[in-house]
Amino acid sequence: MTRYRHQYVERETGRVRTEAIFADRLVRTLYSTARESAPALFRALTGRRASGLLGYLNYDLSLGAHLSGGKGFLRRLGVDLGECVDEPAVLDTVRKVFERRIRYWECRPMPADPRVAVSPADARVLVGSLCETSALFLKGKFFDYEELLGPDRRRWLQAFYGGDWAVFRLTPEKYHYNHTPVAGRVVDHYDLPGDYHSCNPAAVIALATPYSKNRRVVTVIDTDVPGGTGVGRVALIEVAALMIGDIVQCYSEVRYERPRPVGHGMFLGRGAPKSLYRPGSSTDVVLFQRGRVRFDADLVRNRADARVASRFSLGFQAPLAETEVRVRSSIARRIA
Repeated sequence: MTRYRHQYVERETGRVRTEAIFADRLVRTLYSTARESAPALFRALTGRRASGLLGYLNYDLSLGAHLSGGKGFLRRLGVDLGECVDEPAVLDTVRKVFERRIRYWECRPMPADPRVAVSPADARVLVGSLCETSALFLKGKFFDYEELLGPDRRRWLQAFYGGDWAVFRLTPEKYHYNHTPVAGRVVDHYDLPGDYHSCNPAAVIALATPYSKNRRVVTVIDTDVPGGTGVGRVALIEVAALMIGDIVQCYSEVRYERPRPVGHGMFLGRGAPKSLYRPGSSTDVVLFQRGRVRFDADLVRNRADARVASRFSLGFQAPLAETEVRVRSSIARRIA
């Protein structure tokens, strides 16, 4: 049905594509009927224990790959096994496919210009602003600002007040490593507890500001340092979701070699692997300080594309069309 359709813009071609949403009917039922008629069951299913069990049943068992249609299912979703570091024979469960490593240094080129901020993931992105005078102003839809960063983090609430944001929605078939969007030094890194709500657009609309209610990891990077991108402070918020078992911090300076946890004082290179979602759908939110970057024109233009039948536009009564982007591709540029 048209009202259940969700579309986005394919960046390379400008074409409008219809998303094949994983377990869509189940999620819509959970966030409408179950949420209203059985709130205790709904809370249990979106908790850590149930989310982990669902992830195990769907992603760990070889049976899960069989039930999902195996390689035929992956081909329909557009998973390119030829990009993988490991041989296809090794990827014998759905989890292994979703946690795959790719030769990003070959198949995900990054702009050479050090002033460019890049996408942290293969994802569908929406850009916006927290500044009320901005044409991209959008408040209280995807996240509550204070809740997102944590109410006791006054330093960062002040630093990013009125700034710009980008929400990257990773769908289940995507490559699930997060890469650093900028280069700079880590000045804060902390976990915030929360639920494990789905990132399905229907769930996002049904549940107010879900990205600030889920469990998340916040990394604040100072880019105004030698070798940095020079766009001020940048916050990367990695948001867990339904069937996400963990957010593993595993930064590697070179490819996937010698991974190590992210910590205070570390220098992070732009475009390097930083963390891994285990597995399912999930979301990255990137915050920029006010007046430090300008989003790429196509991302701004596509947001208002009238051709796109977006659930977000329908649910929030505003033109909100996502653009599909690749990890390490340009999303914004430093303002001189």
